[in-house]
Amino acid sequence: MSEEANPRDGDFELVTLRNGSRAVRHLGHGEVMHPSVGPWKEALGLYVEQPRLGERLSQEGPPLVIHDVGLGAATNAVAALTCARELGVARRRTLEVISFEVDLAPLRLALADAAGFPFLQPFRQAAEALMRDGVWEEDGLRWRLHLGDAVPFLDGALPVADLVYFDPFSPASNPDMWTEGVLARVRRHCREDGEGALLLTYSAATPTRVTLLLAGFFVGAGASTGTKGETTVASTRREALASPLGTRWLERWTRSSSRAPHGATLTPDVEARVLAHPQWR
Repeated sequence: MSEEANPRDGDFELVTLRNGSRAVRHLGHGEVMHPSVGPWKEALGLYVEQPRLGERLSQEGPPLVIHDVGLGAATNAVAALTCARELGVARRRTLEVISFEVDLAPLRLALADAAGFPFLQPFRQAAEALMRDGVWEEDGLRWRLHLGDAVPFLDGALPVADLVYFDPFSPASNPDMWTEGVLARVRRHCREDGEGALLLTYSAATPTRVTLLLAGFFVGAGASTGTKGETTVASTRREALASPLGTRWLERWTRSSSRAPHGATLTPDVEARVLAHPQWR
């Protein structure tokens, strides 16, 4: 494609997927955000429909908090905000989205391509306010941005999360975000009471699931998307998982060539911790 067809901003450019959807690609490692079915379809399937967000917001309760780890072009955050806004008078709870991001170039690119990212346009002013002021609010909706390395924010005080959208670039491209240390920090801010919290991510890799187990989550299979047969859902409560990993997965893990967690080696201690996890009781 020509330079005109692929606008660029810093380390990112817009590209057109085979199905015609527009998406954002990193110029360095080449990874595309939401590469298979397109941004909006993936966001709705994995991050809105799978956790039954509309149903949760239709029930009386305190504010529902989403930690949106990897804002990117804001597709996941806007999918959640769209769900909440479209409920209208049926919504019974405030929705608070807290987004973490190091680079706003993908969002700037997506907002500039109204035809390619039409789903962002109803929240254009919200996104512009978020980038300018770090916060946007309307009746019953609140969107905040933590700009920069996520780890210092995860070491600080945050509202307790009901849902975590864990959507950074892949472990191959962004290895520092997938370690046990980072996921344990994410876990510390998750709800323990009630039905607990869910973490949703596109990765179904064995090292991802091992790392989530070591970080203190219960782990299960998530919905499929595009070419992925399944994704991953983790939770602070095992009973909240529709398809928790069981002993069959554990047996396969013991024979796998990818048994180590992200960013670490498989030591006897790590193996013992996985085997002793309450997931298998």
